[in-house]
Amino acid sequence: MISDGFIEELKLKSDIVDIASYYVNLKRQGKNLWGLCPFHAEKTPSFSVFPDSGSFYCFGCGAGGDVITFIERIENLDYIEAVKFLADKAGINMPQNDGKSEDLSNLRRRIFEANREAARFFHNTLYSEKGKEALKYLKIRGLTDNTIKKFGLGFAPNSRYELGNHLKSQGFKPYEIIQANLGVSKENKEPWSRFFDRVMFPIIDLRGNVVAFGGRTMLDIKPKYLNTSDTIIFKKSSNLFSLNFAKNESTEKLILVEGYMDVIALYQAGFKNTVATLGTALTPEQAKLMSRYAKEIIICYDSDLAGQKAAQRAIDLLRQTDVLIKVVTVPNGKDPDEFIRLHGSEGPTRFNLLLNSSNNDVEYILKKEALKYDIETTDGKIAYLKSSIKILSKLNNRLEQDIFAGKLSEKVGVDKSTIMMQLLKEHKKNKILEEKKEFLKIQQDLSAKRDFINKDKSKNLRAAVAEEALIAFIINNPDIANNIFLKLTPEKFCTDFNKRVYSCLFERKKANRPFSLIDLTLDFTKEEIAKIASFLAIESRRNSTIKAAYEYIDVILYESEKFSEVELNLADENKIREYMLKLKSIKNRGKFDNGYGSY
Repeated sequence: MISDGFIEELKLKSDIVDIASYYVNLKRQGKNLWGLCPFHAEKTPSFSVFPDSGSFYCFGCGAGGDVITFIERIENLDYIEAVKFLADKAGINMPQNDGKSEDLSNLRRRIFEANREAARFFHNTLYSEKGKEALKYLKIRGLTDNTIKKFGLGFAPNSRYELGNHLKSQGFKPYEIIQANLGVSKENKEPWSRFFDRVMFPIIDLRGNVVAFGGRTMLDIKPKYLNTSDTIIFKKSSNLFSLNFAKNESTEKLILVEGYMDVIALYQAGFKNTVATLGTALTPEQAKLMSRYAKEIIICYDSDLAGQKAAQRAIDLLRQTDVLIKVVTVPNGKDPDEFIRLHGSEGPTRFNLLLNSSNNDVEYILKKEALKYDIETTDGKIAYLKSSIKILSKLNNRLEQDIFAGKLSEKVGVDKSTIMMQLLKEHKKNKILEEKKEFLKIQQDLSAKRDFINKDKSKNLRAAVAEEALIAFIINNPDIANNIFLKLTPEKFCTDFNKRVYSCLFERKKANRPFSLIDLTLDFTKEEIAKIASFLAIESRRNSTIKAAYEYIDVILYESEKFSEVELNLADENKIREYMLKLKSIKNRGKFDNGYGSY
């Protein structure tokens, strides 16, 4: 178990503002800081860091917690690894740990080790007799031995059990092989290899660990590519192929391509700032991840229909970050790998010309839109104008709108002021629709919260709000917590989760143990810590006084003392009179009003 003393030291040396600022561009508003959430795509900042409570919370997606939780989420680590990450950063020695957390941490370590050993096995097999055809295939694709070694490429032999047998000979258990998704098993039988008869591409994280693999068949069978499924060390949606290399380049640009071979071919041609998604369309997490390492993203997807759709999705997601977006169209429907090989020694120079002549995302979309209409005809011109105005109206930058309205005016021969007038009208309409959607979402969120509260008949919204406010107040004011604990025991809480949090604070105070949010991370799950962080986030706006805290107590006592309708019917007259006097006494002590309305 990690001691309170160690957590206290870690808390002092791991300021959440400093840590979060490394990943998020934060701007101070009053005593708190705001930025675009790193955990979901958004245009308006709803991610906030609260220095006073050492917590963060996103009012958009509900992610929240302390500095440890933040590192767990953003670096995809478990609790112990996140603590170690922060301890290393702060120059503190990690204490010895035991229990379930250590078991999970050990399993993660073993999976990293199994992946590293599998990568060695695949690479060695590539240069053996069994890998002769695979090596020949990679050489035909133009890759040199240096490039093959740089990316650790390999070959999975055409045998169901060879990898598993090798890993077992190195001390790995069948359970560990399955957990790494290197093997699969049915009915507890001996695991067989997930990958066989495929060229192998190790996927390496930003810390240099092999976290997964992509395998490409050399035959005309499907799936052409097979990837590691999500494991406890790997999430497809949160990783990018070759970002471990690309992040070290000083260009502040990333080239986004579709496949592993495109990345490797471009890297070999000198474009080392190239990355690819892992067998899926670009995700919001990947878009956010790229924006941490580059100011400009150049999308270079295949120019077929599927590639165009993927490019449009990528543009939509990247638009929600603050990067500059450009789109390269490779001539004759070629992908970057084919293009480089087709032009031989001139390939790198020609590809660089493509990059330099690339359109920004809006130009690309308008150009693609123009192909749908015959703008030499009046009807075609009107249809193209209407369509283009809809596209431009979604831009939030007025300067961008003005520039593209001017270009559109030149192209179709319509006065720019007329285009701008229509554009602003459409933009206003979009804003109204967005506000309506946002309002409906807020309504749904509130409704979901009420539904959640009403699932248990012992819960009610009034008590829940008072309980949450009191919990946040206690965490923020530990010096006066004793006064509150003397007035209110955990049994009086109406809501199960809030009762558990209050009990934890109550017991910690009795044992003279600290209970800031970071101290609670071992007592609650990541999701529960996020919920407590939401209490603190709302409290930062409410800023309760001690008088308000006593009013919260009165509300909780009042609600806990109320009989149900059935209980009242069964109670005798004296008991009812006693009950009513008690309620009146509590109610007369004060009114609960903290921004949610009076009670």
